[in-house]
Amino acid sequence: MQIYVVQQGDTVFSIANTYGITPDEIIQANELESPNDLVVGQALVLPILGQFYQVRSGDTLDSLAAHFHQSKEEIARVNQIPLDIKLTEGMTLYIPEGEKRPITSFAYLEPLGESVSQTLINATRKHTPDLTYLALFSFRVNRDGSLNPPPLNHLKEIAKENGAALSLVVTNLEGDSFSTELGRIILTVNAVQDTLLEEIVNTAQEGGYTDVHFDFEFLPRDMRENYNSFLRKARARFKQAGLLLSTALAPKISPTQEGLLYEAHDYRAHGEIADFVVLMTYEWGYSAGPPMAVSPLSEVEKVVDYALTEIPADKILLGQNLYGYDWTLPFVAGGPNARALSPQQAIALASEVHAAIEFDDTAQAPFFHYVDAEGRDHEVWFEDARSIQAKFDLIKEKNLLGIAYWKLGLSFPQNWLLLSSNFQITKG
Repeated sequence: MQIYVVQQGDTVFSIANTYGITPDEIIQANELESPNDLVVGQALVLPILGQFYQVRSGDTLDSLAAHFHQSKEEIARVNQIPLDIKLTEGMTLYIPEGEKRPITSFAYLEPLGESVSQTLINATRKHTPDLTYLALFSFRVNRDGSLNPPPLNHLKEIAKENGAALSLVVTNLEGDSFSTELGRIILTVNAVQDTLLEEIVNTAQEGGYTDVHFDFEFLPRDMRENYNSFLRKARARFKQAGLLLSTALAPKISPTQEGLLYEAHDYRAHGEIADFVVLMTYEWGYSAGPPMAVSPLSEVEKVVDYALTEIPADKILLGQNLYGYDWTLPFVAGGPNARALSPQQAIALASEVHAAIEFDDTAQAPFFHYVDAEGRDHEVWFEDARSIQAKFDLIKEKNLLGIAYWKLGLSFPQNWLLLSSNFQITKG
C-alpha cells in the first residue's frame, strides 16, 4: 500500500498513470466524492502491492529492513542492488509487502438517544470485519449498582456476523460528564459493588459479551487503592464467569503525575489485573483547549514508553482518535469550543476554502489554516494516512498488542486500508 501526498498540478489520472493503477481504484480506496478537486498536501492511499520509498539521509539497507519488517536481502533482490551498496539520498526503492503480524483491533461505538442511528449501523457493518472487539459505549452505573444500557438495535448481530467480539463498556457517566461522586460510591460501597458485578455478569452472559471494559474517570487520588481493589474483586468474579476484564487508562508519563484525570489510574496494578488496557493517547488538542494535534506522536510515545515500564507490551492497546478539530482564532480560554470533524470532512473543508494542507513532522499530523466568510481565522488539525501510519509503526516498534479507536462513525477510509495492509486482525 502506497501513501502519496498530492502535489500542485496532480490529478487522479496522473497519479494513477504513475503507479500503474486505474483512477477508479484511487477514487474508491479514498472514497473521493470530488475526485477532480484534490487538495495540495492531501494524503492518498494507493492500492498497490508493497510501496515505493525515497531514500533519506542516513538510511541503510539494515535500517530500512528493520523499519519495514523485511529482510535486507529481499529489498536488495527486488531492487537488483548489491547488499553492500551505500544508499544515496533521493534514490527510489521498491519495498515488497512484508509478513503481517497479528494485532488486536478495538473500537468504541457510542449510540446516543433512544435508538442507534443509521450512520452508526452502517459504520458497524462496514468496519467490524477489521475489528477484534466492538466496544459498546456505554453501560452507565446507577447509584444503586444497577446498569443503564445504551441503545443497541442490531449492533450485536452485525458484530457477530463479522466475527467481532463484544466488549461491554461500564462507565461512571452521569448526564454529560464523568461523576467523581458516583465513582466514589462504586468504589467504596460493597453492596453497590455486589449488585453491579452481578448485573454485569448477567448482562454479559445474556448478551454474548466476551470482555468487560471499565472506563472510570475523574477519580481523586484517594480512590486509587479503592479502584485497584474493585478491579481485583471484579477480576475474580469475571474469571468464574469466563469473561475478560479490560480498562481505559488516562495518558500518564509518570506514576506521580498530578491531576484528577490521572492520579487514581495505577498503571502497574491495571497491568497486573487486567487482560488488556487501552491507553487514551488522544486529546492533547481538545475542543476547549488551544489548537494543536489531537494525538501528537511525540507525546503519545512518551506515554507508551512510561506504560512499558509498568505494563507488559502484549497487554497494551494504543488509543487513536478518528477525528480532528477546527478552532476559531484567536483562541480564548472559556470561549467557544472547537468544532469536531472527521478526516474526510477536514479534507472537504480544505478543498472548499482552497487551503493547502501542511504536515508537522514532530507531531506527525496534518493541519491547515483558512479565513471564513466572516473574516475569522481558523486552524484545523486532523488525521491522515501519514499520521495513522506513524502510529502503526509505533505499535510495531514497541511490539504492542494493538490499537483502540475512539470512535466509530467518523469517515476515515485510509485508516482501515492501512490497518489491513499492515496487520492481520485477530479474531476470537
